[in-house]
Amino acid sequence: MFIGKVSELTGEIYEVVCRLVPQLGAHKVIPTQDDLTALLNSEASTLLVARYPDEESKIVGILTISIYQVPTGVRSIVEDVIVDSSVRRRGIAKALMKAAIEIARDAGANGVALTSNFQRVEANLMYQNMGFAKRETNTYFYKLK
Repeated sequence: MFIGKVSELTGEIYEVVCRLVPQLGAHKVIPTQDDLTALLNSEASTLLVARYPDEESKIVGILTISIYQVPTGVRSIVEDVIVDSSVRRRGIAKALMKAAIEIARDAGANGVALTSNFQRVEANLMYQNMGFAKRETNTYFYKLK
């Protein structure tokens, strides 16, 4: 398995993201090429890809980690962990998460945050088995029009 950082938008990257995002849920909006270019140009965010079974194979998973400074320290959050349904349960998501954790550690973050829908039972178990602790907090969202 190969985990790598994406530095430029290619046709392959765009196609993969368009194919994988709907696997998060039907309500997820597929990003445009401009959206992905902005992500890749952001100093705060890193897009990781997983190729399976080796570096020459097709991309089967993605993950985004954002790292940012706040008054109380460096924070990091993982978003949009997606592994193609045809290759799940092979350690791909775990490998992506381990790479994201190292990126956060290298940046001086005090930890890695993420959210996961309670219906994603296997994903939640994986996070807990990796040492992520469920936080007892309220999550809020203010929808902008």
